[in-house]
Amino acid sequence: MKLFVGNLSFKAGDNDLQQLFSQYGAVTSAKVMTDKFTGRSRGFGFVEMQDDSAANQAIDKLNGSQFMDRAITVNEARERTGSDRPGGGGGRSDRRY
Repeated sequence: MKLFVGNLSFKAGDNDLQQLFSQYGAVTSAKVMTDKFTGRSRGFGFVEMQDDSAANQAIDKLNGSQFMDRAITVNEARERTGSDRPGGGGGRSDRRY
């Protein structure tokens, strides 16, 4: 099960997430999302856990808990749809036809 972890401290890294969630079960992957230009944390990440019951236990115990002086949000990640994705366009608005 893939989990979304929000409101992370900008100091938190992949290993910090791995350690936090591993107390509830086997962690397949843990990734803090970073800005592609600055490399700075974007304040959220994703954790994949091998077992759904362990993932649900992690949600129950960690959602709203304090981690690195921040109250984190933990819930099941939802798949992004096309309408969720920002961007697009990129064309010029002053185009003449």
